[in-house]
Amino acid sequence: MSQTTAQRDVILEVNDLKKYFPIRKGVLSRQTGAVKSVDGISFTVNRGETLGIVGESGCGKSTTARLVIRLLEATAGSIRFEGKELTTLGKSDLRATRKDIQMVFQDPYASLNPRWTVERTLIEPLKVHGTGSAAEQKERVEALLQQVGLNPSYAKRYPHEFSGGQRQRIGIARALVLNPKLIIADEPVSALDISIQAQVINLLQDLQDEYSLTYMFISHDLSVVEHIADRVAVMYLGRIVELADKTKLYANPLHPYTTALMSAVPEVHHGAGGKKERIILRGDVPNPANPPAGCTFHTRCASCMDICKTVAPPLKEVSPGQSVACHLYE
Repeated sequence: MSQTTAQRDVILEVNDLKKYFPIRKGVLSRQTGAVKSVDGISFTVNRGETLGIVGESGCGKSTTARLVIRLLEATAGSIRFEGKELTTLGKSDLRATRKDIQMVFQDPYASLNPRWTVERTLIEPLKVHGTGSAAEQKERVEALLQQVGLNPSYAKRYPHEFSGGQRQRIGIARALVLNPKLIIADEPVSALDISIQAQVINLLQDLQDEYSLTYMFISHDLSVVEHIADRVAVMYLGRIVELADKTKLYANPLHPYTTALMSAVPEVHHGAGGKKERIILRGDVPNPANPPAGCTFHTRCASCMDICKTVAPPLKEVSPGQSVACHLYE
């Protein structure tokens, strides 16, 4: 899909999204502060594309996923899916919308009910939404199992009878059962062996082509994201610090944090001169309950200037298809 075509058909638009978790202390549980898990992020997802969201643990990427599907309620901001504002939807409207937005979770065992067979796990969403007769539901389950690479006879088995990769395929089948338009994949391969990761990634890509799916793909693994994403958003301490087309981001990362992340990926995109330089970030990630003023990355940045300590840089497009939140490009 060309960029101009994609821009005309935005399926998801997130604007100034925030999620603050209150910190309470004392007998009366008074709020004494807040953990700023997501702190004012904005992005769009175009129909048919895969937007990768990457960053270290605790940067807010999984919280973002749960906010979009409203497993968590936003503190502030807007989430529009196909032009419909999700943050204000009532229960019945939200249930109807969730047919179109489904999620694949990180842990393929914890996300499946151990007391339910695969068949019941896959049929339950169809029953909840009143989709099809009993015979049609059973046919749908058998067809889906085949499409995710599992034998339809596995429908009578329980989650503990499967390997991690097989369980994740069941999780993917469950996400697909209602024919959604957007799938949010939250670290879907991080709990799997390296040999199985590629199989699951290839499966997701095949399903995307077959069903014209749109993905939000969340991961801490840049090499996995490079394989599947069209565009990549890099998060640090609850904010997006860089958002770019995949090709541009991996060829020329602009934000110092992105550059450091890229340098940690083994043998990826080093120059003709041979081995790439490994950038070691000094210090630790600041406490999200008390983030530093200005640019939140300035405490670990080798290029820090005085303005970085007081003024938070906005996310600005500095070249076609590449935006960065950094004073170096002002």
